[in-house]
Amino acid sequence: MGYALHLAQCGKEAINAKPLTDFKGASVLEIIDNYDSDTYRAIYTVQFQGAVYVLHAFQKKSKKGISTPKNHIQLIEQRLKKARECHDKHKTK
Repeated sequence: MGYALHLAQCGKEAINAKPLTDFKGASVLEIIDNYDSDTYRAIYTVQFQGAVYVLHAFQKKSKKGISTPKNHIQLIEQRLKKARECHDKHKTK
């Protein structure tokens, strides 16, 4: 996951990164990685010029379906809003 985030910082996209389906466009992405029969996800955004914000990272535990659980989506939305506020605040300085 670290390498995928490094690529995002360089303006590139890792092969294991894809747009998060619950968000429109390709500005919120998820990295899916497997380790020791567990699945992990990291959600980040590249929608702010010159910055990559990691919004959430978690172990996927649900045994049914591949979709991201609603409580995780809500948390990601809150953190995206905070990232926008933070970015706007710092770019005006």
